[in-house]
Formats: sequence, C-alpha cells, structure tokens
Amino acid sequence: MSARDGGVNDGRAGAGTAPNARRRSGIFGGPPPSGEKAKDFKGTMRMLLRYVGRFRVSIAIVCAFAIVSTVFNVIGPKVLASAVTELYDGIVSKYTASGGIDFDRIWHILSILIILYFISAIFGGAMGWIMSGVTQKVGFDMRARISAKIHRIPMKYFESHSTGDVLSRITNDVDTLTQGLNQSVTQLITSIATIVGVLVMMLSISPLMTLIAVVMLPISFGLIGLIMKFSQRYFNSQQDYLGRVNGQVEETISGLNIVKLYNHEDAVKEEFTVTNDVLFVSAWKSQFFSGLMMPAINFVGNLGYVGVAVFGGILAAVGSIAVGDIQAFIQYVRNFQQPMQMLAQITNMLQSTAASAERVFEFLDEPEETPDREDAPDIEAADGRVVFDHVRFGYAPGKIIIRDFAQCVEPGMTVAIVGPTGAGKTTMVKLLMRFYEVNEGAITVGGLDIRDITRCSLRRNFGMVLQDTWLFGGTIMENIRYGRQDATDEEVYAAARAAHIDHFIRTLPGGYGMVLTEDAENISQGQRQLLTIARAILADSPILILDEATSSVDTRTERLIQKAMNNLKKGRTNFVIAHRLSTIRDADVILVMKDGDVVEQGTHEELMSVGGFYSDLYNSQFDPVE
Repeated sequence: MSARDGGVNDGRAGAGTAPNARRRSGIFGGPPPSGEKAKDFKGTMRMLLRYVGRFRVSIAIVCAFAIVSTVFNVIGPKVLASAVTELYDGIVSKYTASGGIDFDRIWHILSILIILYFISAIFGGAMGWIMSGVTQKVGFDMRARISAKIHRIPMKYFESHSTGDVLSRITNDVDTLTQGLNQSVTQLITSIATIVGVLVMMLSISPLMTLIAVVMLPISFGLIGLIMKFSQRYFNSQQDYLGRVNGQVEETISGLNIVKLYNHEDAVKEEFTVTNDVLFVSAWKSQFFSGLMMPAINFVGNLGYVGVAVFGGILAAVGSIAVGDIQAFIQYVRNFQQPMQMLAQITNMLQSTAASAERVFEFLDEPEETPDREDAPDIEAADGRVVFDHVRFGYAPGKIIIRDFAQCVEPGMTVAIVGPTGAGKTTMVKLLMRFYEVNEGAITVGGLDIRDITRCSLRRNFGMVLQDTWLFGGTIMENIRYGRQDATDEEVYAAARAAHIDHFIRTLPGGYGMVLTEDAENISQGQRQLLTIARAILADSPILILDEATSSVDTRTERLIQKAMNNLKKGRTNFVIAHRLSTIRDADVILVMKDGDVVEQGTHEELMSVGGFYSDLYNSQFDPVE
C-alpha cells in the first residue's frame, strides 16, 4: 500500500519498530544493522526435532539400518586382520620350511569380508533412500505451511518485509534446512554407531593402544566447540543477509524502468554493494571457521595415529599382538577419526540448518489475522447496504488516522471518496474488506457486522479494480476468468466487450489464449487496467470498489469505460476512490476526507456551491473559467 493509501506517514504497521521489520539502507530504507544478535541454536533444534517428530517411525528405521550398516562395516577390518595374519604366518612358515600360504583359507576369509561389506552397503543405501524421503516430505510440508501462512498473516507483515525476504524463506532457507537435515541425521547416526563399534573392536584388540587413541577425543571435541562458538553467529548473519540481497535484487528488477528513469543505477549498485559486502564477510568467516575444523581434527588424529603405530610396533616385536591385529587397529584408528571428521562437518551443517530453520519458524510463528468465529455465517449475496458506525482506526497504537467515521450507504448508491494523499481513502476500503480490523466502532454489510461473518464470504460480495494492476502468468482468458472461475467463455467475452477490450484481445497473437508474461509486461499498462476491469465485471458482485480504475487509460477509452461502468453500477453499491474529480461528478454522495476525518459530504453540485475544501480540490485540477 503506497503513501496515498492513507496513514503511511503516521507510522502504519509499526514498520521500523517491529522486531522483524525490513531494515535496509539508501532508497530502500534506513541503514542496515551493525551486527546480528546471537540466535537460539538449542531452542531452534528442539523445535526442529519436534517438527520432524511425526516421522519418528521412519527415523527409527533409519537409525536401525544405520546401526546394522555400521556394525557390518566395523567388523570388516577385524575379519581382514585374520587374512593378513594368515598371509603373514604363511610367509614366515614358508621361509622356515614349516608350511606355506593357505590361499583357500584366505579366499574364504575375503569372501566373508565381501559379503559383510555388501550387506553394509545394502542397509546404507536403504537408509539414505528412506531419509531422503523424510527430508523431502519435511520440505514439502514446510513450503505448504508457509504458503498457507501467507494467506493468514495480516497485511502489515508484508509492509515491513520485502518480497525477496519472504521468497528466500520459502526457497533458500527450506532447501538449506532439508539438505542439512538429510545429511546431518544420517551422518550423526552413522558417526555415533561407528565410534561405539570401533571403540569396542579396538578394546578387543588392545586396551593400551585404545587408551592412546581415546585420549585424543577431548582435544577434538574442544576444538569443535571452540570453532562453533565463533562460526554460529556468522552462519546466522549469512542467512539473514542472503534474504536481504534477494529482496534488493527482486525490488530492483521489478522497478528497473524507474531506477533507470531517475538515474539511480549508481545508488542501487552502491546499496547492493554494501549489503553484498556484509553477506560476503559473514559467508567468508562462516566458511573459514567451519573449514578450520577438518585440518584441526586431522592434526589431532594424526598424533594419535603416530602413537598407535609406535606402541603397536613395540607390542608386535615382543609378540603381544598379531601383525594382522596391528593392521586392523591402525585401520580402526582411521575409522575412529572419520566419524570425528563427520561430526565436525555435521556441526557446520547443523549451524546452517539451525539458522535457516529459525527463519522459517519465525515466519510460521508470526501472529495471524483474527480467525473467524466457528459459528460465523456465510453470506451468499449481501443486499449492498453498508454502514460505517463511528469507525476508529490506526495502523499503529497511539497513531490514529481515522478518528470517527460514520456513514450509511444504501443499496445501489455510488459513494465517491476523495481527498489529498494520506487522507485515509484506501484505508477505509481495506477496513471494509477486513484486510485490517477496526480499533473501535463497527462496519456492517447487509445488517451484519463484518467481524461476525467469514472473510471468504464477505470478500465474495466485492468486486475490486485497483490503480495498481495485478495479472498472473497465464492466458488472457484465465486472467479474466479469475473473477469467477465457473464463468463460460461467452460470459468472459461479454465482460471483455463491456470493458471495451474485446477488439484489442482478438488482434493479439493467440487472442484470448495469448499467455501473459510475468507482470504482464507484453501488454501496455492501460491494457492491463482494462483486463482487471473486465475481471471485475465478470465477478458480478453486489458491491463494487474502484480505486482510480481508469487512471492508466487514455481519455477516449476512459469515456467508454465510464459508460460501461455506469451500466455496471446499476443495482450495486459502489465505492469510488478518485483523484481526478471529473470522474465522480455523478456520484450519489461524495465524501471528502482530510486527515482521516470526513470534513464534507454531499453531491458535486452541493459541495461546489458551498465553496469549501472540495471546491478547492476541484478547482485546483481545472481552470476556474471552465
């Protein structure tokens, strides 16, 4: 809603004070924050665990498969040790003339080893397949919830958050969350199972060498904790500024012609550079700190590996351990380091996952519109009588912009609302549509308080044509039929003829089947306006709202549309918001608003004869001689 919609200069929606308000610099708003507050990592992970709790059966199966896969994989080195020992003993016995290498036994051992690894691979693949399904279902469910949430969030939320930021939560954050969840869960289970399994196998070989390997664990965990402490805040900042960058890019592209018109390319580039620099620094630092984990853990692991090799050699020299067991133990040490490295990677993924999950949960936890009462009735077709009963409203507490609005509109009347920018004209209409709730007073339609009926049925009784057109990527036929989905093709054609756009449509390639591009850029602004008017005509609602509906068309087309509108208005209650006062001279009553109050009302002739505020507005648009 632009400034002309009323009250934006009076602190509407609490923009700037809301905790999640969009904060941007330059032409987009105020300066960006200098730093980000630490996020609640533990709290977010608890919420995420509760969220995926509905898939507990599948996750339990994943855990079981991971354990089975790990057990068979961990047994492998011990079995291989038997083959190595058999080979070593055979070689030694060959040189001592006491025997030779038993290749049949070695082949038998290796066959068992192959079977073990094959079973491990089967269970590992099944684990990955199930977990991928779980995470994709989580992503699907989150996107569905976000999509549904969008329609339940008050309008003020979208006035304090950029479209790009909301899109980033649906796409980037959900994707990051699902990918991190998929990898971290399977790796976490596998890592823990591997650590436990390897530890048991190492103890079965040599408790002394196991002690040497285990001593390195506290050092590794200490390094992981220290690095996480520094990297978490940068992951949070990275996700936040990624949303800001998306918002700036989306806004710049959508308004590129205005940016070029006013030569703001350099300003936009400079502002984007500032935000992009913050994103670069936070992303670089988060990746740098996360990248430190692997080298640090490898260094500690290599120290343990050297210690095991030295003591293992001594024990083998005195005959306390078999050569194959040394080989197996060294392999176990390596296997012991791998899950530690995986845990380091998991901590990185969990940080990124938590940052993304927190942004998603923040959106899902946003306050919603006041829900309809469970017993709220539906109204199929209101009689068109609308009463504003001493309405009082402000976009923010303590900043009232409509102080005491009272008006009774009878069925079939045409009510024009005029006034300077910021007077509250469009605000009145949005209150009527229940896009916002009144602070005091009441609005009734057909004798019923609009708060006592369902929003869906209320809005079915309205047709609306706004100054800012909205068309979606689809055919012209689909865009017009959006007003009434069950309309026949002939009814669509009739609506287009009434809006004086039928001839133009038929001259286009594909006619009514022509596909409009994003934002309908392949037709002119005036033609887009005519299509929205045809859509409102097709809706055939008992109450019609026109907000500067003809502001984007030429004078000749405007006159044709005015004739069509005069026919359309018959038998309906009409609210017309106008800046060009010549278009509302025939209104039954004109409400003149100033600073949220109705200062004058009457017909055009009555208001002109008074010579008050309306007369000044009218004469400011026309030559007084005329």
